[in-house]
Amino acid sequence: MASKRREGEHPSVTLFRQYLRIRTVQPEPDYGAAVAFLEERACQLGLGCQKVEVAAGRVVTVLTWPGTNPRLSSLLLNSHTDVVPVFKEHWSHDPFEAFKDADGYIYGRGAQDMKCVGIQYLEAVRRLKVEGHHFPRTIHMTFVPDEEIGGHQGMELFVKRPEFQALRAGFALDEGLANPTDAFTVFYSERSPWWVQVTSTGKPGHGSRFIEDTAAEKLAFEEQLQGWCQAAGEGVTFEFAQKWTEPRVTSTDDSDPWWAAFSGVCKDMNLTLEPEIFPAATDSRYLRAVGVPALGFSPMNHTPVLLHDHDERLHEAMFLRGIDIYTRLLPALASVPTLPSES
Repeated sequence: MASKRREGEHPSVTLFRQYLRIRTVQPEPDYGAAVAFLEERACQLGLGCQKVEVAAGRVVTVLTWPGTNPRLSSLLLNSHTDVVPVFKEHWSHDPFEAFKDADGYIYGRGAQDMKCVGIQYLEAVRRLKVEGHHFPRTIHMTFVPDEEIGGHQGMELFVKRPEFQALRAGFALDEGLANPTDAFTVFYSERSPWWVQVTSTGKPGHGSRFIEDTAAEKLAFEEQLQGWCQAAGEGVTFEFAQKWTEPRVTSTDDSDPWWAAFSGVCKDMNLTLEPEIFPAATDSRYLRAVGVPALGFSPMNHTPVLLHDHDERLHEAMFLRGIDIYTRLLPALASVPTLPSES
């Protein structure tokens, strides 16, 4: 078994592995341990720390690095603290051990989705503060619960609260996806989730009997939902458990100052960007819906997409490269000149 801290391991990697060991796994995430971890990071970095309980046991933790010009809108760096369930029998290593193999791959639930990004934010801020930097715009890092189950007791509630309004967010970064090629994917919008709950009623009885009009018999999913329900007969209904009808698009036009700052850094670093619509749903949709432009970006190229998969892992060199990228992105975004709406 690998030790928890290998000799000579980069301290940012050690911190990442420490975060991975916190079992914020659905359906019973240990959010208390995550909040305590983040409070400790805030104390070490000299950052403001605010805890906003948006629902019982559901806390949004906000770490703040004040800018030099409070009149300007802020930069919001969002990540979620929860992770999806695991089937340990299909993993090569304990998904909450944060095992690092001899090649440098770190195995753990959340390695890609998205505890890597949360630590990359923190470590980029650490570097910039140590170097003595200050920027016009305030930087807020939000760590939110329950994204993996729709964000209904997380970001969806948070954006409606006065504490969110007080952040005065002007632009946000959130999660993206790995890319197995040389390019980095950046997401400017996403699909709208429609979660459907189908209710089927019918005659009960033992399975050994050939009973007509049973509930199971009706669940043969062969037609479109509406037509299927009508054709199935009385007692078959459906309702939307989640139906998102407010898709928003974040500008990727070179005339947009936020995109110009983001893409300009990537160009300077010779990073190839592939702008896409996110194939699933993230908390960015709640931010965009209240008027905050957001880009989904997880700086992982040459990396297979393993979020929610068995043996989710990330190479330590790629993780550290992500910190380098954010260390360049944050100064550019936090120094975007005063916008017409802010003058």
